[in-house]
Amino acid sequence: MATVRKWLLGFLLLGGIVIVYLNWLHVNVTTVALTLLLYVLLVAARGGLRLATAVSLVAAAAYNFYFLPPIGTFTISDPQNWIALATFLITSIIGSQLSEKARSEARQARARQREVEMLFLLSADILQTDQLSTLVVALPHILLSVVGARSVAIFLLDADSLHLAGDIPPDDLDLEQLRQSSLTLELPETIRESRTLIPVRNGNRPCGLLIFDGPVFSDETLLALGRLISVSLEHATALEQMAASEARKNAEQLRSLILDSITHELRTPLTAIKGATGTLLEAADLSRDDQRELLSIMDEGCDRLDRLLDQAVEMARIETRNVQMNLSPIPLRELIEEACDICEWVNLEHPIEVQLDGQPRIHADLEMMIKVLCNLIENAAKYSAAQSPIRITGGQRNEKIFFSVADHGIGIYPDEKERIFERMYRSKRQNATTPGTGMGLAISRAIVEAHQGTISVSSQPGQGSVFTVLLPAPPSG
Repeated sequence: MATVRKWLLGFLLLGGIVIVYLNWLHVNVTTVALTLLLYVLLVAARGGLRLATAVSLVAAAAYNFYFLPPIGTFTISDPQNWIALATFLITSIIGSQLSEKARSEARQARARQREVEMLFLLSADILQTDQLSTLVVALPHILLSVVGARSVAIFLLDADSLHLAGDIPPDDLDLEQLRQSSLTLELPETIRESRTLIPVRNGNRPCGLLIFDGPVFSDETLLALGRLISVSLEHATALEQMAASEARKNAEQLRSLILDSITHELRTPLTAIKGATGTLLEAADLSRDDQRELLSIMDEGCDRLDRLLDQAVEMARIETRNVQMNLSPIPLRELIEEACDICEWVNLEHPIEVQLDGQPRIHADLEMMIKVLCNLIENAAKYSAAQSPIRITGGQRNEKIFFSVADHGIGIYPDEKERIFERMYRSKRQNATTPGTGMGLAISRAIVEAHQGTISVSSQPGQGSVFTVLLPAPPSG
């Protein structure tokens, strides 16, 4: 119906131009010819080649009948008028063809632009996934929504697996045929009307097939689509390999650090235990008090060994993500009260002051966060003079919840502010005078980062330190 209206309107406007020039505007034939030629070009630009050709033929006939002498007949007496009519007809037809060609090229350019935009959106979606198992499951659904297909299937040759999305039934695809097509197909191939097979290749190595029912794209775009899928699979595989390599590297570093700890940190308690044991075995005339003192040394050494091993195991579990986090909204005051109850020995040596701004809540695992706060409180007590106060503050900072532990202790030198969070690192200035394993702050930072938070320190040597933890607030609702 729209085509009929377009053709009818084209001929009605042509008739209107002829009537106007016959009855009201009496001009020379050149003006009429140029007007009709301009109209034919406008029709070609808006209505297409077929309509423009038809209008040009009718316009040539009307020009001959109404404006070229003898008027009222299709006979042409003057040879110049033959030339004028032929020129008009040829010019109008050529102009129509050129206009149609320009329209066709514009349509192709818009189609290419849409295809490029589609490939860009697709790459932005699929290259975000860094796990191969997640990507191969999500790929068909991403293609279904971005490409606008009715159904999508991806066959992977190495895994011999088929992944579907949309209304394509699994029994509609022959796996043996897909394997053969994956090995031999090099160019897109259309089967069953709109179903298209696209090779997924890594260079010359076949990786699989992409099958989809949907819009028609150029072969170049289809090949780019297959290559993009291949690149995304390679990208996810490479990221998994890098993650596995990094995990192995971290595990090896952790083992090396534990071995270093065995040779350094464990030497002191082992030496003490060995010395006390040797004294008990060799000295037969030790008093009961001396025996008790030696046994106390051995007990303290065993406790230190046990604490170091517990912290090493906990650090390994956290860094390998082998810890189940039970996140829930927790009142910050409840966290501080439970941590202070556990660190009861600190209250006997240091007054603890608590100051909270409002009633903030954090989104965290209570047991894990208690370990962090207890570690900060115990460090503050360990590196501060007896009876010096420890202050705990908390509140909201922008969209985060924070709590801080401040002391009036020995402080931290600027070159050690970042290193104190490293595993097994202990300040050389305090290593000999203060017992410790060098694992507490590393464990605390790992726990905080697992909660999507941060831990930092500000300090002045001889004035004290302030450790601050920033954590997410509970989600609204």
